[in-house]
Amino acid sequence: MAQVFEALDTFLDDALELPVRGTDGVERTYRIPSPSAEDGLRVEKITRAAARMLQDGTEPDAESLSDDEERDLYRMLLGPVHDELLAATDWARFKHTALTVMFWVTADLDTARTYWASGGDPSQLAPNRAARRQAARGSSESAAASTTRSRGSTSGTRAASPRSGKAKAAPRK
Repeated sequence: MAQVFEALDTFLDDALELPVRGTDGVERTYRIPSPSAEDGLRVEKITRAAARMLQDGTEPDAESLSDDEERDLYRMLLGPVHDELLAATDWARFKHTALTVMFWVTADLDTARTYWASGGDPSQLAPNRAARRQAARGSSESAAASTTRSRGSTSGTRAASPRSGKAKAAPRK
């Protein structure tokens, strides 16, 4: 028998609301809806190509993403707020908002939140070496402590040292 799922709209948030300060100094919250399925697929294709180039160590060339294609990417991501955001903000805020939406579209809400909170500073995205070590050390210690059980006695008597060959009798009550 087929399983019945909840309606997607009951838990899927299909928009981001991002507070952005404009060039006039006023902070406005922009509600950016999820792009169409077709635009989402185009964004995925572009970001996959960029990730492949980064992984291969290939320098982007003029044919990778032209200025027009970059503008189209931002228009796809920002949808109906693109023109308003472009007119009201500087380049840094416009780009940061668009890239936050890109992380939301291509990854998930948590990734977008992390990028947004980083202010675009790559050093804020990944923990430093010491933090990674501490996290690894802490997780392995706690895992060992919580999963390793101590050996229990099976005879009801206290055993002596294995080298002595003698066992002590359990005290009588």
